Amino acid sequence: MTFCWRLVRNFCKFRVPVVQNRFCYITTMAYQYPSARREDVKDTYHNVEVADPYRWLEDPDAEDTKQYVEEQNAVTHPYIEECSFKEEINKSVTKLWNYPKYSTPFKQGSKYYQYRNTGLQNQSVIYQLDSLDSEATVFLDPNLLSKDGTIALSTSKFSEDGKVFAYGLSSSGSDWIEIKFRNVETGKDYNEILTKVKFSPMTWMHDNKGFFYGAYLHKQGKADGSETDCNEYQKLYYHCLGTDQSQDFVVVEFDDPQLRIGATVSYCGKYLVVTAVKGCKNNLLYFARMDGEVTGKLNLKPVVTELEADYEYITNNGSKFFFRTNKDAPNYRIIVIDFDNPDKANWSTLVPEHEKDVLDWGKAINTNQLVLCYLRDVKNTLSLHKLESGEKIMDFPIELGTINGISGKREHTEMFYRFVSFLTPNIIYKVDFSGSTIKQTVFHETKVGDLDPSKYVSKQEFYTSKDGTKVPMFIVHKKGFVMDGTKPCMLYGYGGFNINVTPSFSVSRLVFVNHFDGCFVVANIRGGGEYGDKWHNGGRFANKQNCFDDFQYAAKYLVENKYTNSDKLTILGGSNGGLLVAACINQAPQLFATAICQVGVLDMLRFHKFTIGYAWKSDYGSSETSEGFDYLYKYSPLHNIKIPEGDVQYPATLLLTADHDDRVVPLHSLKFIAELQHKIGNVPKQTNPLMVRVETRAGHGAGKPTAKLIEEVTDTLCFIAKSTNLEFHE
Repeated sequence: MTFCWRLVRNFCKFRVPVVQNRFCYITTMAYQYPSARREDVKDTYHNVEVADPYRWLEDPDAEDTKQYVEEQNAVTHPYIEECSFKEEINKSVTKLWNYPKYSTPFKQGSKYYQYRNTGLQNQSVIYQLDSLDSEATVFLDPNLLSKDGTIALSTSKFSEDGKVFAYGLSSSGSDWIEIKFRNVETGKDYNEILTKVKFSPMTWMHDNKGFFYGAYLHKQGKADGSETDCNEYQKLYYHCLGTDQSQDFVVVEFDDPQLRIGATVSYCGKYLVVTAVKGCKNNLLYFARMDGEVTGKLNLKPVVTELEADYEYITNNGSKFFFRTNKDAPNYRIIVIDFDNPDKANWSTLVPEHEKDVLDWGKAINTNQLVLCYLRDVKNTLSLHKLESGEKIMDFPIELGTINGISGKREHTEMFYRFVSFLTPNIIYKVDFSGSTIKQTVFHETKVGDLDPSKYVSKQEFYTSKDGTKVPMFIVHKKGFVMDGTKPCMLYGYGGFNINVTPSFSVSRLVFVNHFDGCFVVANIRGGGEYGDKWHNGGRFANKQNCFDDFQYAAKYLVENKYTNSDKLTILGGSNGGLLVAACINQAPQLFATAICQVGVLDMLRFHKFTIGYAWKSDYGSSETSEGFDYLYKYSPLHNIKIPEGDVQYPATLLLTADHDDRVVPLHSLKFIAELQHKIGNVPKQTNPLMVRVETRAGHGAGKPTAKLIEEVTDTLCFIAKSTNLEFHE
């Protein structure tokens, strides 16, 4: 048997700072944490004075901040390296990761395209095919753009005729992209490059000459993802293919600096549908008729001028436009708005709201049909409807899992969709509408090495939260798993922004289940969209504590039902899920052995002051209002660190962040770890490590190269195993 653990040496009841370079160190048992200087910085919120001693860590370019990051990594990396079976974990992760990956094929012009990855390529490659049966050739390989794979294809859009490919590249994980244009026939790029593009739509005029995109061309200073200033005053621009960006002009702008502009050229090509959003929920709706060439600002016609609901454009028949909306429908419905007479009194319902199932998305196909995807108890269903009447034609046979990819245009007589689950990496189905009957076949099924799904159990259970609410959770473990309360468990949660956490295939989870004889659990806590607006609103604003209660009661359920015990239970979450993890270890540290907090939102009083943070006020509220401050201050992870009572200590905690994360900027993690180590790190009973891992040339997560993902998963599993004395099984 191989164990991962550290020898604990004797320690005194007081701590002696050890001076090294410009930082002193908090020495606690076997750990020496860099002690960040505390400055006398205070803010007053609604007559309440709040200290912010680590305000200086908000400057990513300051030499002290850079050195602090280096000193923290110098503590974390050796701890992880000491895991005696790190090499075995890395080999297992790499082996399981090394399987071929395919997207749904999609047709543009006369060609088919497909994203493929042989297994360990840093970025997936776009292949081109003359037909579905022909040999594929490389169309665009992002791996050739950087040696370390940190330049990623972030977004793309073909022109209507399929002859030009617009593609956005991000560097080091940043949300900033540069847009380039490729001639499909020659494979050569046009000369122009569009810069300072972020949170941008990409939509072509149907004459294939012009292109709409969103940008911050007025921005001064750097725009590489390492800056923290707010992204404001986005404008929608028009670019004429073959010209320099300096000739682009504004077609849509709003007075509100925080509106981000979505835009779609309609199915018929005669309208531009504009959906402006300020937060992460609810959008405005405008349209412009496009007769002839675009020469300047568009004449926008208002349809919805208040941020009261979501409106997602699907397609249109002439002036009649089809939208998915939650307006007067918490589980969403399909409505029709006639742009010739767009008053709300004239709107009609095509597909009514389902009383229980949540309408996830809709897509037009086969000229006059509509594919609708619903969420039923956190599993997807798929149905086909008549576009004119909304009448259901059929249900597609779907197993328990998630549809996470679909392709096909309205004029096409075929479509492809991709199904995944906790134990199914990828099944691509082809649906043929051209015959007298609709025919569905398996187009591709991915196999992962010697993985045998029949050796595992994947199930859904419901537990009762603090206020009596029934909350679903998914549980995955090997067959024969003994529920004796001794097994390790990894509990994941998110709970925010109307996001559904549905079944998905994960290498890291299976490595944990395989080699530590553990179970993996997803708790579908409130704040997500699993049960529509009611579920989302149950975890927003002043109701955010419900998310933390749901997660803590998930942990209690797992212990009470002997899936695990509190000494073997790891919790993890990223972004809003990082907030969840940090809040829970503050509120109930006794429930958990290990906590993995990835790119978390941790300073709830100042999050809205950096990059795109103001958009999260639609879920969190903000400290700018008295009510918002009151509930945020009560759970803000940075402001609620305290020494636990009795012999309880904080769980072993690993924060993960990255230097180019311009979504949740790294200052959140840096300030939190500084405060955590200051208040808890020098307490004698705190023998569990409190650490942070700061990645370089990486961002919030999107576009991260495979090599970095495997390294991060390896380090995380090593930290979990070492901190909870897990045994590695071959």
